[in-house]
Amino acid sequence: MLPLFQSQETIIGEVLVEPTQGKKFEHNGIKIELLGQIVRELDVPGELYERKTYPFEFSTVEMPHESYNGVNVRLRYILKVTIGRNYVTNMVEYQEFVVRNFTPPPPINNSIKMEVGIEDCLHIEFEYNTSKYHLKDAILGKIYFLLVRIKIKNMELEIRRRESTGSGPNTYVETETLAKFELMDGAPVRGESIPIRLFLSPYELTPTYRNINNKFSVKYFLNLVLVDEEDRRYFKQQEITVYRLLED
Repeated sequence: MLPLFQSQETIIGEVLVEPTQGKKFEHNGIKIELLGQIVRELDVPGELYERKTYPFEFSTVEMPHESYNGVNVRLRYILKVTIGRNYVTNMVEYQEFVVRNFTPPPPINNSIKMEVGIEDCLHIEFEYNTSKYHLKDAILGKIYFLLVRIKIKNMELEIRRRESTGSGPNTYVETETLAKFELMDGAPVRGESIPIRLFLSPYELTPTYRNINNKFSVKYFLNLVLVDEEDRRYFKQQEITVYRLLED
């Protein structure tokens, strides 16, 4: 279990250094770093004969991006303690911690309305109630069959995560299907409507990450898939925004 913080919180803790019993421990200074952020000197060069605890504090640290552990990229926050030593290699210890940031509900959250079809064979309209969802939200919507001249076997809704790393021609994209939810089993008829209700909480989603330090992005998509009796697949994909809502 890793310690948990959010942006603008103060990180307070202690570093415990304990020499081997009965022996002195010479060092050339002790410091702690919040990697990429701040360095604190904990002790000047000297000697230790017994256990010593060094309290530390990093006040109201700006940590705008959440921790992320993806397929090809990780966003990590780490405390690094370095004990300087003469003539031998410095002693270094690391402690990772997790950052989670919360977002208020968006003031504007438009619905999504789209169409998918094949000329003279299939015409479907679908609507999702909003375009931005918190991690424990539910996707609500409806699908309308306006023209059906091919035999549809089933229909499902997928949640896909697209992780992009690098930039320009060196961009690498990894797509994962996180959820498949069957909306319909059997052939629909013209004029029929199918409701959508998909809860997000069972799935391991993260907030959307957009071009973090020009290094990576993480986006989420709803992918509506129809399969006919000849196993041909028809689909329509729409990006959504995912955020972490502060819980009461």
